[in-house]
Amino acid sequence: MAGASMKDIKLRIRSVESTMQITKAMQLVATSKLRRAKERMESSKPFGIIARRAISAAVARCEDAHIPYLTAREVKRRCYVVIAGERGLAGGYNSNVFKALAAHSEGVDYCVLPIGRKAIDKYQHAKVELLDDTQARVEGCSVGACFKLATRLVEGYDQGYFDEVHLVYTDFHTMMDQQVVVEQVLPVEKAALPEDATPVSTVYEEEPAETLRQVIPDYLAGKLYSAVCDSFASEVAMRRNAMDSATKNADAMISDLRLRYNRARQGAITQEITEIVAGAEE
Repeated sequence: MAGASMKDIKLRIRSVESTMQITKAMQLVATSKLRRAKERMESSKPFGIIARRAISAAVARCEDAHIPYLTAREVKRRCYVVIAGERGLAGGYNSNVFKALAAHSEGVDYCVLPIGRKAIDKYQHAKVELLDDTQARVEGCSVGACFKLATRLVEGYDQGYFDEVHLVYTDFHTMMDQQVVVEQVLPVEKAALPEDATPVSTVYEEEPAETLRQVIPDYLAGKLYSAVCDSFASEVAMRRNAMDSATKNADAMISDLRLRYNRARQGAITQEITEIVAGAEE
């Protein structure tokens, strides 16, 4: 019986060691990707800053009280741009995003523009209307792809298909701190615009309202791209942390199993010695 127990423990140790090799490899891959993801995230920030300043400058010179894309209207329907991952094994990364949307959209009619395979699968399975389901990749999502999605959002907003657009993504702060954000991007909230961004020498060839119509798709594209970069950096960081925890847990489990194996082996040896001594006495 002791021999069978030792065999089972040894097989379990080998199984856990194989799993630990996989989690360790995934941790190293995530660590390698994280550096590039953070560099990409930082390089995505300036475009959004310039776009916000352009909008702020146009707003400051716009005489229309109902400024296009900045004036709220009755909300009958929302559109959520949901950025999730392409795969799992990243802790609560994907589930946190889905929970945030569920809480924010409670009791509201909405559609979804998903970015990332997990988001597409989630809302297809939930029978939620998808505005677009072509952007399954997050890591390779380019500025051009974000501009196409932004154009689709502006068209839907102009046609009255929805009255608000919210961006649901994971904001990267540090390796250990990533927070899910639900941010309204249409109509643009004036609080999100810089107050001192109107240069005195600004010259418009067209009306400020028309300038807004031209700048808004670029602004949205910049917001989407920045959110995608933040989300991917967050996903990689959470996957690295999850794989690091899994590796440490596997190492602790192996240590415990080896202790149990040694105890079982010692017990088997003791039993054999006892049987030999008993046989010699007879």
